[in-house]
Amino acid sequence: MRIAVSGSIATDHLMTFPGRFADQLVADQLHTVSLSFLVDSLDVRRGGVAANVCFGMGCLGARPILVGAAGEDFEEYRAWLDRHGVDTESVRISTTAHTARFVCTTDADHNQIGSFYTGAMSEARLIELQAVAERVGGLDLVCIGADDPEAMIRHTEECRTRGIPFAADFSQQIARMEGDDIRVLTEGATYLFTNEYEKGLVESKTGWSDADILDRVGTRVTTLGAKGVRIDRKGEEPLLVSPPEEEAKVDPTGVGDAFRAGFLTGLSWDVSLERAAQVGCMLATLVIETLGTQEYELRRGHFMERFTKAYGDAAAAEVQSHLG
Repeated sequence: MRIAVSGSIATDHLMTFPGRFADQLVADQLHTVSLSFLVDSLDVRRGGVAANVCFGMGCLGARPILVGAAGEDFEEYRAWLDRHGVDTESVRISTTAHTARFVCTTDADHNQIGSFYTGAMSEARLIELQAVAERVGGLDLVCIGADDPEAMIRHTEECRTRGIPFAADFSQQIARMEGDDIRVLTEGATYLFTNEYEKGLVESKTGWSDADILDRVGTRVTTLGAKGVRIDRKGEEPLLVSPPEEEAKVDPTGVGDAFRAGFLTGLSWDVSLERAAQVGCMLATLVIETLGTQEYELRRGHFMERFTKAYGDAAAAEVQSHLG
């Protein structure tokens, strides 16, 4: 099963300031702020929702196709993804803009000042999925993740026109989207991914009820944080999958992307929705135990040991046959 994942490709530049931002602010001068902070550390991490999802799928042995736009500074990142089983040949390289970048400084009180530079991401709208499909011999599913909003709409409409099944996954972009755009991105999706809060936003902004949405999508997948995931299909009982026990809770960033990576990989193995969700929950647990969205190590023996403990021998035997 050939799965393409479209969405953002970015790097995070994270700095720590040992003092307090509040101590540097003068109340009657806030209209003319001009400050700089001497920071103690700089941590550069690979990120972007599409790249995170593809990394996880590659670690599980799938061969996902990354679709997005980056700058000429992408080569080191590309080499990392290639080494972890990701097909990066469909990434568009901008000749004028850098790869998208999030720059954030955190103070001693965990307050943050951050900026997001979209950069090359705006060129994702120029990518034609048909060219991707022709290169790889056809696409069985396109997961359309958070990206340049125009690119998300164009990819969705192209999937409909060409009859390519697609998964709708607006995540961070849902906050800036209006109801009409959300309706366009949702209508006819084979899968709709949201977290619990985003589920409410989709219903509020579109004016559609839960039942209305299930009339328009094949499968609705809602992540529930520590409670796991709920899967809804029209006319069927909801399917609830709990997450494995965590060994530590280090950083939740990228947990949703990891779940999608595991779930999509399960679909590529042609296992049940329940089994795919279990794989997604196991991978998400590894990410929450690690600092950074792509810094975890997937050791198959360790993965299967914990998966067996969480979901039983029969489930583990089925997954083991695909994981190797």
